[in-house]
Amino acid sequence: MSAPVGASTRPDGDAGGPHPLQGFSSADESARLIRNYRYAVERMMRILGGWIALTPELSAKLLLGRHVWDNAQHADVLGKRLPELRAQAQMSEPPNAAFVAFMNAIEEPERPDQSVERLVGVYRVLKPHLIASYEDHLRRINSVYEPPTERILVRLIEEERRHVAAGSTILRHLSAAPGLAERGDAWQAQLEELLAAAGGVTGAGLPAPARLDGPPSTPALNDDPSQFIRLEQSPTHWPIPEALEGALAGFGAALVARDAAGLGRWLASELLAAGSPAARLAGLGPETHRVVAFAKIGDKRAVKIRLEGVRAAGAERRRDPPHALGPDGRRLARGSRRRGRPRPASARLTAVLSRVLIANRGRSPAG
Repeated sequence: MSAPVGASTRPDGDAGGPHPLQGFSSADESARLIRNYRYAVERMMRILGGWIALTPELSAKLLLGRHVWDNAQHADVLGKRLPELRAQAQMSEPPNAAFVAFMNAIEEPERPDQSVERLVGVYRVLKPHLIASYEDHLRRINSVYEPPTERILVRLIEEERRHVAAGSTILRHLSAAPGLAERGDAWQAQLEELLAAAGGVTGAGLPAPARLDGPPSTPALNDDPSQFIRLEQSPTHWPIPEALEGALAGFGAALVARDAAGLGRWLASELLAAGSPAARLAGLGPETHRVVAFAKIGDKRAVKIRLEGVRAAGAERRRDPPHALGPDGRRLARGSRRRGRPRPASARLTAVLSRVLIANRGRSPAG
């Protein structure tokens, strides 16, 4: 008859407590637990990666992108531990079919308007449960012969706690609209029932809940959830210097008016020497014009202009190049055209010369 787990195995038969080298599991059992953990972590990694394209909110999208990489590292380090326990490397194993069903439910919310449910499943249910399971494992681990597992779990706990804190911040931000917080709570309750029915990640029952109300660790570089929210709330209209905006408006108005003389005022002498660009530009005759991209590159300003309703005669062989804008001067400088396949005219056709330098800064071209 074998001794119960935790009973003394010393030859003298002293039942005074567990032997210092006893541990709570054999190498085979430890390997099974790590495969269970790895199944949850690897599956979570794949779920998060798939959600990035489905999630419209920038703050949530950035959060998922950061944590996919961390969870990939977690799956890798758990998988590398397995050969040290006489098991095959990089293997995952769910504890039972019920836990697979739980993970399937985590993955279920895929509509664009279900970002709250997606984050609730991972950051309020799955990750807190993994933290509790890792902590329960640490409380019973034998630190004499299992320090590698101990160090891995300590690292995973620290990083998952940081994930949960960041996810909670984004969830509060996304749940501000009426009804969303209640919807998240209802989804959390459903998932927790499934998790309990599965017996948790190991199938042996749920461990004591982890305490997550302590102060979170300092976010790692570029992993601050408040930064994600600030980026999401950044203005959609990036300011262009007033003088430069006026110069672009003048150039665009001349295009719409098909005013070759007016366009010639904005063209540099080397561009004029190449032929009759003002007349060709005037031939485009767009119905409207607007700036669709603007960036500062050193002392230059890169602008992309969209011309809509361009006439076919002047537009069939032009593409959508940028316009680089310099701080000095006042004319459009020489650029090069890109050759491309003929394109039919359409109501929304971008047709501009490529790599044109404008350096007006709003001063009168006649000055």
